Amino acid sequence: MLRAAGVGVGDEVVVPGFGNSEVAGAVALAGAQPVFADIDPLTYCLDPAAVEAAVTPRTAAVVVVHRFGRPADIARLHGVGQRHGLLVLEQGESEAPYDEIAQRRERAAYLDAKLRGVWTPDGGDGHTYQQYVVRVPGNGRPDRDAFARAVRARGVDCRVPVKTPVHRLPEFRRCVSLPETERAADETLALPVDAALTKRDMQRIVGACNALGGLLQPAF
Repeated sequence: MLRAAGVGVGDEVVVPGFGNSEVAGAVALAGAQPVFADIDPLTYCLDPAAVEAAVTPRTAAVVVVHRFGRPADIARLHGVGQRHGLLVLEQGESEAPYDEIAQRRERAAYLDAKLRGVWTPDGGDGHTYQQYVVRVPGNGRPDRDAFARAVRARGVDCRVPVKTPVHRLPEFRRCVSLPETERAADETLALPVDAALTKRDMQRIVGACNALGGLLQPAF
């Protein structure tokens, strides 16, 4: 994709630090240099202001990744691209049938209304809830990880969506300040929201999470 667009050796490509390493790896494979920018804390996608701040004379492109079913602010990101003459590429997520998305949204609305002690996701326009990602407030990773262990012990499957930001991986290590990316990697936890979940399953998720509410700071 990048090579076909003329991106190569000597170019820089702005990519998110929050996510997997595939995008940065594709940039490196094309011979270009991945430059990591911070995310919007509500969407977990590239923050347009952070992208603009990362642009240099060598920047050739931006790769936007839509995350967890919540679309990025693509209009503003294209605006950045137009101002600086950059190619803006999008990496989407696999589409689910409308009925499945509708059921996910129904389950997400239930969790939004019932969960206590965690920060529920900002739905926004077009959220398909490929993952229902909450934040566990506190002092960072130990709190989130302890919460996850306790929830799993109560029979609820959950997972950490991004364990290590890409700019902290050995092959892409950069001395760059990405505070929202670091915070999201420390605090986020994906709870089940699959269309196959029954009402009893949803009650179990809420009960397991809310039973731990006394361990956490109140959500605000």
